[in-house]
Amino acid sequence: MPSKAETATWKKQLVDNAEKEILKLTNSEKFKNYLDTVAKFHRYSQRNIDLIYSQNPTASQVAGFKKWKNDFKRSVNKGEKGIRIAASIIKKLTPEDRKRLDTTEEKAIVGYRYIPVFDISQTSGEPVLSAKDFVKENLADHKNITSLYNELKNYLNNNTDIKVSEKNLSELNGAKGYFQPSKNEIVIGGDEPDNALKLKTLYHEYAHSQLHGLTSEFKDRPREYQETQAEAVAYVAMKNIGVDTSNYSLGYVATWAKDKNLIHNALSEINKVSSKVIDLSDTLTEKLGLQEAQKEPEHDLNQLSAQALNKSYQGLQQQIQQATDPQQKLGLKNQLNDVHQEISKRTQKQFNEFVKQNPEVKQPDSKPDQSLRC
Repeated sequence: MPSKAETATWKKQLVDNAEKEILKLTNSEKFKNYLDTVAKFHRYSQRNIDLIYSQNPTASQVAGFKKWKNDFKRSVNKGEKGIRIAASIIKKLTPEDRKRLDTTEEKAIVGYRYIPVFDISQTSGEPVLSAKDFVKENLADHKNITSLYNELKNYLNNNTDIKVSEKNLSELNGAKGYFQPSKNEIVIGGDEPDNALKLKTLYHEYAHSQLHGLTSEFKDRPREYQETQAEAVAYVAMKNIGVDTSNYSLGYVATWAKDKNLIHNALSEINKVSSKVIDLSDTLTEKLGLQEAQKEPEHDLNQLSAQALNKSYQGLQQQIQQATDPQQKLGLKNQLNDVHQEISKRTQKQFNEFVKQNPEVKQPDSKPDQSLRC
């Protein structure tokens, strides 16, 4: 067992390595890779996001050894090295402790320990399907992205003190939208033809309202700093719902890396607002039914083209393989059976029509061949 001094040295090295990786965020691509981690682990603390990114930048879903086994029916592959994250140590407070800490709480965090977790890529077992997979699939549809944009706009207008309105792009002097702090108002180019860009712009301007409004402690940041922060939040928000963000520009990062405190503050602010935006987006996508598998047609299968029918069949097969809930799997199997019967019915019909048009083709004899005897 390592000594206290050795353990302390190991912990310091773990944190120092994370620090070094964060200070390497000197260009847009490295910054995007970091933000990918933020999008996947937005419920984690800033400390743990940094630790995960520094040890495995491609990690997408982490859990402890027992959690993978018990909750997901997956096993950690032999020889895999864990990703260390900080877990709080909670202590029950004595009356003396509460008096010393000037608190009425019965428990408090008294320290941290570093525990191993493993990425899903380090495990094997049953497929893990999340609501995010369905959201990504559903938002491939133009109509659904428009619905999410409208739902977000309506939410902000009806549940916050922010006003969201639209103007023609010709009135915005080349911009896609803007945030006006003096009026606490967001204006979006309503006739923007790219619905994904329209949604991303709303996320961008909403980030400005949260980070750089009149009452925000960050309102005096340089203009370039503010734009990079807002664009980073928009990147994370779009990444969270699975919409392509590969062409987004996140300039100005190199300047941050020159100042250790500056980059940590910038990332902390981005993480805070990104987490808020992701929680809001998750609520809205659930309300719109986008976190559910696309329903395969249960009726009027005869109205589908052969290509659509085959696509439906393949899609259902894939969903059955990924489904972990027995009831959901049974429902999908029933749908698959309906599609299978429709395909069989069409095949038989086509065969019968072919025989009618080609009477010279001999049909198989339905009676068993009696010529072969034991």
